[in-house]
Amino acid sequence: MTGSNRREIMWAFFNLFLLMYFMLLCSYFSSAVSSLFYSSSCQLQGQFHLNGMHKAGDVVLGGLFEFHLFSIFPDLSFTSEPQQPTCHGFDVLGFRQAQTMAFAIDEINRNSNLLPNVTLGYSLYDNCIKLEIGFRAALSLVSGQEEHFILDETCVGTPPVLGIVGDSSSTHSIAISSVLGLYRVPMVSYFATCSCLSDRKKFPSFFRTIPSDAFQVRAMIQILTHFGWTWAGLLVSDDDYGLYAARSFQSDFVQSGRGCLAYLEVLPWGNDPAELRRIVHVMKKSTAHVVIVFAHEGQMINLMEEVVRQNVTGLQWMASEAWTAATVLQTPDLMPYLGGTMGIAISQGEIAGLREFLLQIRPDKQHNNDYGNNMVRQFWEYTFQCRFAPPPAGWVEAGGALCTGQEDLENVETKFLDISNLRPEYNVYKAVYALANALDEMLQCEPGRGPFSGHSCGSLQRLEPWQLVYYLEKVNFTTPFGDQVSFDENGDALPIYDIMNWLWLPDGRTKLQKVGEVKRSAFKGEELTIDEDKIFWNFESKKPPRSVCSESCPPGTRMARKKGEPVCCFDCIPCSEGKISNKTDSTECISCSEDFWSSPQLDLCVLKKTEFLSYHEPLGICLTSTSLLGTFICDVVLGIFIYYRSTPIVRANNSELSFVLLVSLKLCFLCSLLFIGRPRLWTCQLRHAAFGISFVLCVSCILVKTMVVLAVFKASKPGGGSSLKWFGAVQQRGTVIVLTSIQAAICTAWLVSSSPAPHKNTQYHNEKIVYECVVGSTVGFVVLLGYIGLLATLSFLIAFIARNLPDSFNEAKHITFSMLIFCAVWVAFVPAYISSPGKYADAVEVFAILASSFGLLVALFGPKCYIILLRPERNTKKAIMGRGIES
Repeated sequence: MTGSNRREIMWAFFNLFLLMYFMLLCSYFSSAVSSLFYSSSCQLQGQFHLNGMHKAGDVVLGGLFEFHLFSIFPDLSFTSEPQQPTCHGFDVLGFRQAQTMAFAIDEINRNSNLLPNVTLGYSLYDNCIKLEIGFRAALSLVSGQEEHFILDETCVGTPPVLGIVGDSSSTHSIAISSVLGLYRVPMVSYFATCSCLSDRKKFPSFFRTIPSDAFQVRAMIQILTHFGWTWAGLLVSDDDYGLYAARSFQSDFVQSGRGCLAYLEVLPWGNDPAELRRIVHVMKKSTAHVVIVFAHEGQMINLMEEVVRQNVTGLQWMASEAWTAATVLQTPDLMPYLGGTMGIAISQGEIAGLREFLLQIRPDKQHNNDYGNNMVRQFWEYTFQCRFAPPPAGWVEAGGALCTGQEDLENVETKFLDISNLRPEYNVYKAVYALANALDEMLQCEPGRGPFSGHSCGSLQRLEPWQLVYYLEKVNFTTPFGDQVSFDENGDALPIYDIMNWLWLPDGRTKLQKVGEVKRSAFKGEELTIDEDKIFWNFESKKPPRSVCSESCPPGTRMARKKGEPVCCFDCIPCSEGKISNKTDSTECISCSEDFWSSPQLDLCVLKKTEFLSYHEPLGICLTSTSLLGTFICDVVLGIFIYYRSTPIVRANNSELSFVLLVSLKLCFLCSLLFIGRPRLWTCQLRHAAFGISFVLCVSCILVKTMVVLAVFKASKPGGGSSLKWFGAVQQRGTVIVLTSIQAAICTAWLVSSSPAPHKNTQYHNEKIVYECVVGSTVGFVVLLGYIGLLATLSFLIAFIARNLPDSFNEAKHITFSMLIFCAVWVAFVPAYISSPGKYADAVEVFAILASSFGLLVALFGPKCYIILLRPERNTKKAIMGRGIES
């Protein structure tokens, strides 16, 4: 090792020694400075002088209550230290709510099963119903009120308060919770109902034991729907409570189509005579008989003064929970106007032992400056109308009494001790127990199994408010009264409301009675229960009023909305013929289907009556009987002719044609049955074909017989024998077959080209369906009838020519008469058929068939049967030869 190296090593050791010495010196100096710094006292920038009540404990819960109704703010000139506001107007109900929290904490401390070995304390502050004061109180709760405090270098310990019960106002809760939510300090309100507070992103640590206004609005709408009130006025306060309620009404009541608002007015804060006069005038002029008010007691007092001044009666008031139980409005001078009011109220509960706790309150004369005692002293002075010494100047001189502190609360009438209607107090009670149960669950956590990072748990020595929020979200317990307390994902309690009614007793007293409830359950949804027999209606009829803009349209009409007015205001327009009211869309009428017709009330479609020539109606029975009678007569005549077939009268003029003629007449009678009964495709197609062919067969036989008669007569004359060769038996049969085949061809062409078919005709009667057979092709029908008419006319002309032939039995006379009947019937048939509607057209055609068939049967075969049966002496060859000719 060289000398230079040794010098470098020694120099390095020397530098290291200097560095270590310098570090020790710095460490000592830093420790001294730190000790000096942390031993010094720090002071708050400002301290708020707030009314309140306090009690020490291992864990302290905060509370915000209304101890006073009014406040006075000093002028801010900033030329001197600003003075703090002062509060006045003692609120005994707000004080009772605060005492309820004190009672709940005292009860928990005495409960060995809840928070054992932990003593709860409280710090309760007055908000004086002012946001500025309430905000100061909330900041004081989370930061502490100690004027001087020593900083601890370990920074361990419990915060000033672990959670806050309050505030009662929605606006206050929105502002305060917006700040507390940044630090995840839990806040459980007992009276803030604004639906906006359910926004978990904006208010992550806010909870409440009172239902949201969203549910209150839905409950109010359920009551309106229950009584059929679709036309109502809405008055709201000019704050978050009222404006959010108005927004909910617009969406849930109006836009959903369940009703309409006749007017929506915002009540002013304070006494604004001009604005109140205008609002009450709107109410007076409106046709809505139901008025819904989401406002506070103070605003209602100002409004009712103007209502009394303008004498606006006959209204059904609907109260929100903010003023449903307001005794200040239940006075004899207001009951003629507000009697019968229905309102939504917080669910009532019972708190065992609360009255005894309240009776123990006593002012302490030795601690006049103590905030908690100061509140008790103010309550004492308010209740007994006395003053503690030293009294205000001139108090004794004016006859005022001095308080002794020994006055008996039980001997004075005060609302403070009336625990028969605990509503906000019950919510305070549940809020305290919710915080206590959440804290108890947190302290029971087993290390290593906790819900926080690393499976850690919260401890009493190092509590964090955000840890309590976790357990509050999962809290679930049952109060001694039997109500379940839990919070949903938005921090809202299980919603339940009582429906209250202001009963005006005959002696002038007022009673607030429960007439129903509305609640939401996990299985049945929202349920409304109302006992209408208990409701007092402040009307002469003693019945619920009607409150609609327009009465529901009667059956058979539709709604026509009035231009520029709400949808609930409309006119009723009658539906046109054949249409009914649309039950799904009342603004239009719907047409009934083809087989249905509107009822006389035009409210439903009824099946149309069907009409056709039936076998069951008298006309059908008569025609059927006649047809069968004609068929039977044909059979009888045919039997007679067969039995007497060898007699001259039967054999005269080609007996074969007579048999064919009888068969064709029988077919004519039977084909008429095809026109009776419900028309079907096969009957429609067969009826006219059978009718046409049968009658052509019949008429062609008559035509051939007529021609044979005429030919035989000519053959009897000299030189006329050649005419008979054209009318032999073969020619006669051939002529009948050819003439009938032509009709068969016509029918075939008709059926193939445009076949008759059944048709539902609604043109004759709108309320009936007439079943008929449409002919299909009119040309085919005309040709069919024309061909029959041609043959009948030809037969008539030939028979007419041969009518005076000199034979003993001239059949031409009978043929002429039969053809005359036949033609007369069918000539009369055409106009009658055209002018007859529905089944009567079929009846006319059947009548024509039967009449012409009977005419032919009687005219052609009646005389022969007469001779055969009654004048057999004339049924001889000699008789016929003497007067006629035998073929």
